Amino acid sequence: MGRKIALFLIWITFLVYTVWLDPLAQPETFSLVWKLLTFQLADVNAILVAIFWLMGVWPMIYACLMFADGTTQPFRSWPYFIGANGTGVICLIPYLIFRKSNQEFSGPKDKLLKILDSRWTGIFLLLTTIGLLAYAIFAGDWGDYIQQFKTREFVHLISLDFCLMCLVFPLTSLFGDDMARRGIKEARIFWAVALVPLFGPLAYLCLRPPLPESSADVSFQASNLTA
Repeated sequence: MGRKIALFLIWITFLVYTVWLDPLAQPETFSLVWKLLTFQLADVNAILVAIFWLMGVWPMIYACLMFADGTTQPFRSWPYFIGANGTGVICLIPYLIFRKSNQEFSGPKDKLLKILDSRWTGIFLLLTTIGLLAYAIFAGDWGDYIQQFKTREFVHLISLDFCLMCLVFPLTSLFGDDMARRGIKEARIFWAVALVPLFGPLAYLCLRPPLPESSADVSFQASNLTA
């Protein structure tokens, strides 16, 4: 319950703060977002480019854990995943608050879940992250970014949103439940992942064992293939 209260306080505080700043009321917000979406990056700070696209990596990290909940939750996870790609924690946290803890998986895995469960997906996300951060480090202007953070609402909020994605990850039961489904019981693994922002979860996705499927599910799939 303490985790859910903490998540709710983070959610309501950031929601009120976002509404108060109202970045959509600023005319330059739409033009900036359009440039980021259409890769018109000639006059856009590389640091902002990296943060913007890392805000697409983070929902994928959560999706690799969320979709294994399957039908055990009272609501589907995909609307929250889609919403998180546009609004970050504002759409993601409600799912994390209202989901029920689920430490079991009953297969079979569909095509989407097989992709999200694959270590190759984790490796792809890790390489994407490394590429974006390298771009920000070598091509970014930190002085300009700090100035934009102070003066442009969109840059300010997306930066805070990125930090909250990192903060929320160890607060939710989602990560611990995923470890339990895979038979990982080492508390040291939990803290090693939880205390390393972004790269901890990415390393976990690259190294975690696959979700086990019951023998009945595997037999059912085999019979369908030979039918």
